Amino acid sequence: MSGFDPVVSQVLAARGTATPGEAARKVLHALGRLRDGEQNATERRYEAHLEQQRRSGEIQWYMFEGIKLKLAPRTFLTVDYVVLPASGVLEMHDVKGARAIFSDDAKVKMKVAARIFPLVFKVVYPRKARDGGGWDVEEIR
Repeated sequence: MSGFDPVVSQVLAARGTATPGEAARKVLHALGRLRDGEQNATERRYEAHLEQQRRSGEIQWYMFEGIKLKLAPRTFLTVDYVVLPASGVLEMHDVKGARAIFSDDAKVKMKVAARIFPLVFKVVYPRKARDGGGWDVEEIR
């Protein structure tokens, strides 16, 4: 792929920026961002869920921040979990504390990655206890 994917170019043009890096610097990030390899509380809870699935045979393997994908020059995506379900089709799971936290830039990166790579991309949100707990999973296409 030379240059940017058309979706990325449209978003950047709408924002009036030249590169994904410039666009990313304009976006507010969660307070207390963690270093690479460190998990927040939601990610730790999701990992406990993945471990239960591994023990039950639903998934074969998972790894936190296990793969870094190059989307364009100086533009990368590292999802929270690489997951290998029993089906054998590799999945990339990104954990968000709530739907509102899934920023436009993150959505674009996930959509671009889903177009480029032969992988399944999913965003995972915790379900509120009053709604039964667990996780809501949205596949990105």
